[in-house]
Amino acid sequence: MFKRVLVYIAILMPAVALAQAPEAFMINGKLSQVKESYRVYLSYQSGGKSIMDSTVLVDGAFMFTGKVPAPTGALLLVDHKGAGFPGFSRTGDVLSFYVDKGSLFIAAEDSVAHAQINGSVINTENEQLSAMLAPVYAKAQSLASDVQKATPDQQRSPVYQNTMQDKFKALQKDREAKLKEFIVSHPYSYLSLMAVSSMGGPSADVSVIEPLYNSLSQNLKDSEAGKQLKQSFASLKATAIGTLAPDFTQNDVSGKPVKLSSFRGKYVLLDFWASWCGPCRQENPNVVRILNKYKDKNFTVLGVSLDRPDGKAAWLNAIKDDGLTWTHVSDLKYWNNAAASLYFVQSIPQNFLIDPDGKIVAKNLRGAELESKLIELLAKATPAAAKSE
Repeated sequence: MFKRVLVYIAILMPAVALAQAPEAFMINGKLSQVKESYRVYLSYQSGGKSIMDSTVLVDGAFMFTGKVPAPTGALLLVDHKGAGFPGFSRTGDVLSFYVDKGSLFIAAEDSVAHAQINGSVINTENEQLSAMLAPVYAKAQSLASDVQKATPDQQRSPVYQNTMQDKFKALQKDREAKLKEFIVSHPYSYLSLMAVSSMGGPSADVSVIEPLYNSLSQNLKDSEAGKQLKQSFASLKATAIGTLAPDFTQNDVSGKPVKLSSFRGKYVLLDFWASWCGPCRQENPNVVRILNKYKDKNFTVLGVSLDRPDGKAAWLNAIKDDGLTWTHVSDLKYWNNAAASLYFVQSIPQNFLIDPDGKIVAKNLRGAELESKLIELLAKATPAAAKSE
């Protein structure tokens, strides 16, 4: 659970493979106080491929050239210890920046980790965005440290997990508020396009991100990444809160076809998970507890597993080991699961709460959030029963 959230608030990077024509870049650098012939490594993505290049310092100077289809995240490493790129660590002499078409100059005294980047608009904007997000990252690191210091019994405690989940959720909201502020003030920045694509996570609220997308410059919207982001809105709208949940049929553990719409008349938690998914397994005890508490109040769960073609045994064992007594289905096609594609599931765990009429009423409820939402919905459906509790 916690690792997933930390990744979720990590530094923005391009998330799509771009098809547009690559354009040339040139990077010149100078370490004014370094005379040794250290090797320098540059790592970046281009057209969906990982590129690794290297050169040797000559009187502290270095140069790289290449082509990229759009701004892309890169790492620059000066190998002071002769360990090679595979042996580098984030605490070494490493610079994280963006490669874009055109020329830029990297200037430093003896360490690229403290370099000044000149001639690059996107890197100047990235410094501004990083400064805005720095307080959020600092709080996230502090919370992660607290989790690591917790005892195993604490980490297994539903109360502790729910408390920490709430804190990470609050950080997520802070992060998205900062991103929105940046997007609105930088409508021409490629970083703003990437920020829009990152908002809301795997099941974004299209009513929030589409207006932000529309506020961007036409050039950004006409870019390959812009077009791909716009195309994703159709899938997001199909599973937006208030829409009729797309119907599907998959086989249960015994091979019997199960149709989602057959659960009409009940509140259904449509839960996408897998036996190999650690965060999913961590959340399972919470779902078990809530089902046991509310199964007699018109609530049930339908689990959809993204296990691999050879993973049926692992799937069945996970159901048994975790005590998952609800209905389970899967086509055992891993990330190509048909139901997951229908619901635009790009990471797990992910869930959708569906009301008795078959409409989606909430998404991605974890821990106490799921129970709170159920209490709210059940109170509206049966006010008399709610008062008697």
